[in-house]
Amino acid sequence: MNRYNARYLLIAYTLIALLGAVLLILPPMHKNTIDFIDAFFMASSAVSVTGLIVKNTGADFTFFGQLVLISIIQIGGFGYMSVTSFVYLLLRKKIDYKNRQLIKDNLSLPTMQGTIGFIKKMFILVLLIEAVGALLLTMRFMLEYPFLEALWLGIFHSISAFNNAGFSVFESGLMAYRDDLAINLIITTLIIAGGLGYLVLLECYYRLKRKNVKLSTHTKIVLLTTAFLIITAFLSVFLLEYKNPKSIGEFSLWQKILSSYFAAVNYRTSGFNTLDLSLFQDASLFFGSIFMVIGGAPGGTAGGIKVTTFAILFIYTFSILRNSKEAIVFHRTIAQDTINRAFVIVALSSVYISVCVMILSLFENGGSRGFLALLFEVCSAFGTVGLSMGDGGILSLSANFDSMGKFIIILLMLSGKVGVLAFALSIVVAKKKTRIAYPETKILI
Repeated sequence: MNRYNARYLLIAYTLIALLGAVLLILPPMHKNTIDFIDAFFMASSAVSVTGLIVKNTGADFTFFGQLVLISIIQIGGFGYMSVTSFVYLLLRKKIDYKNRQLIKDNLSLPTMQGTIGFIKKMFILVLLIEAVGALLLTMRFMLEYPFLEALWLGIFHSISAFNNAGFSVFESGLMAYRDDLAINLIITTLIIAGGLGYLVLLECYYRLKRKNVKLSTHTKIVLLTTAFLIITAFLSVFLLEYKNPKSIGEFSLWQKILSSYFAAVNYRTSGFNTLDLSLFQDASLFFGSIFMVIGGAPGGTAGGIKVTTFAILFIYTFSILRNSKEAIVFHRTIAQDTINRAFVIVALSSVYISVCVMILSLFENGGSRGFLALLFEVCSAFGTVGLSMGDGGILSLSANFDSMGKFIIILLMLSGKVGVLAFALSIVVAKKKTRIAYPETKILI
């Protein structure tokens, strides 16, 4: 991604958040008063598909306010340039080279070849998945609510889940459905699908449709790493919280398994929760912070450093330990440029998160959990996850922050949406290229 595209995308998402904030402060949109910083926070959380909230989506917003939020979530999930390009296609307007390049960068596509065709297929596949999810959820909610209300609940939660947003119109989130197998499986399946990335979803679709289609190395890495991280996250929650009476210690074995699985899936990409995370052990929350920073796959709805970055670092480190100069996976050698980018992303992310936590700790109080609560909130915003140890009620910890603290979280969410490398490119001034070459030297490490 070049600097122009990085700045363009960051500015575009910021403007969408500002427009959303302006809409949300209008009287028809909310039931209770809301100031601009809170509206901007909610809109930023929606467009970055994060899920951190400083106002209750169900209690504080009217149907129209909820409609604005879910529309922003859908735009954020699809990607601003994808939505713009789709409108161009509907109007039969030509998409120029510069916009095709933006689409490629926005969706993390390997090449511009076939970009327009990819967008068409992506829209059809995404809408189909969301429609199926909405139908299944509506059927479940009809057991408790009238048809129209159940339909809205189904549509809202399907879009929110697939886009890994974690927004819920239930005042207490999905806490009431902790033991509901149908809700748990539908929501987590949508979350996992959205977190895999559009390229992976299309490849898997073609593989199921035509058995002779081979999966790319990228898709194989994403699928295997995603499975590994979900299993690891599940084991960390299940084992560390097994005897904790405040979380799942008093549950039956089946309830422990289901709750741990739901938490594990949401740790990485989404902000839904059926458990009160403020009651978790410190070790569980620390592991959760790591999973949130890793995030999902490139070109999808999740944030973080991405599962491919994590996989590349793991593979390369293992290669170094085996005294091999090349990182090889599935009989393919990973390009050195890709490895370098992975290390840069991790280094930038580590510094960025550390600085934000340090600054936030100067202005805000993490409550009884102190520094860990602030770290968890920052990692959640950076990874556009949306989980939080809470404000003591049903809102995110950010609800207790002053304007400065909320602005830091907003910045983290928006930068997490475009990616830390793109964010760095957008704010750092480029150095003029020079033809001067210097002799190589060795430094002790």
